[in-house]
Amino acid sequence: MGYQQFGISPQLVERIKLKMKNPAVKERVKNMINGISKQELQDKTVVRRLVHQAASAMNEKLTSAQEEQIVKFVIAQKIDPNNTFHLIRLWGMFR
Repeated sequence: MGYQQFGISPQLVERIKLKMKNPAVKERVKNMINGISKQELQDKTVVRRLVHQAASAMNEKLTSAQEEQIVKFVIAQKIDPNNTFHLIRLWGMFR
């Protein structure tokens, strides 16, 4: 299921991908999600906090609707950060 089905615009994704190429931004985001568990990535409150922190780190102003779309997308993916297949699938989605 692609991010566009959740109402997330390709322009937003491209802007974020570009910002994530900055090593300093990438490190900040990596440190935010380091040690996060599958259960935490299914918790709306935790995901919303992570989205908010990541957007802030990238100096990206998200509307509450965009934030909600991203939270719903992340939860729907049922991401297990310890499962390499899940990470490869996500990476493929945003190449």
